[in-house]
Amino acid sequence: MERKCFGLFFVLLMIFASEMEIMPQVEARVCMSPSHGYHGPCLRDHNCALVCRNEGFSGGDCVGVQRKCYCTKLC
Repeated sequence: MERKCFGLFFVLLMIFASEMEIMPQVEARVCMSPSHGYHGPCLRDHNCALVCRNEGFSGGDCVGVQRKCYCTKLC
């Protein structure tokens, strides 16, 4: 009987501990700005992101039908 109580206590403790770790995730907004240093059609997001990092942004993406390079950062 003592083992069953210990097992039940352990399971309840694990459930309680797992509930304590769940925090609501807050997503930051992403601000976009056209790149001033990227010239030509934006074919790869990686190249755009490298140019944007040199401009002080956190990354970049090719956007739209015309494939323009837009730099991104959390705002």
